Amino acid sequence: MAPSILQSVRGSKKSGTLDSIEETLEDQVEALKAELASLSKNLRERGRDQGRRTRRKAEAGVDDLIQSGEEILGELRDLYGRSEAQVRSTVHRHPLATIGAAAAFGLVVALLARR
Repeated sequence: MAPSILQSVRGSKKSGTLDSIEETLEDQVEALKAELASLSKNLRERGRDQGRRTRRKAEAGVDDLIQSGEEILGELRDLYGRSEAQVRSTVHRHPLATIGAAAAFGLVVALLARR
């Protein structure tokens, strides 16, 4: 171990109190080092555990989002299918009106395209 600060103070004194103080300080430093190591280990473990919990929550959230997206997609397919059937029915019932509407739409697009 490196020479202590107290060695220079001790000088030629033969007092046992300085030796005991130095030993006490060294013991306290060692105890603090051990405690810091223990705290560091506990922090690492808690961080690792918190990371795992957060990851599980995120994965559960992603699964919920995927399930919601699939439900919405199914609803959109149903809506599209019903709309398609309704358009077909309208075209079959009113063929001349459908041709007229398509012609009017084409005319409007052609006029807008000229500008």
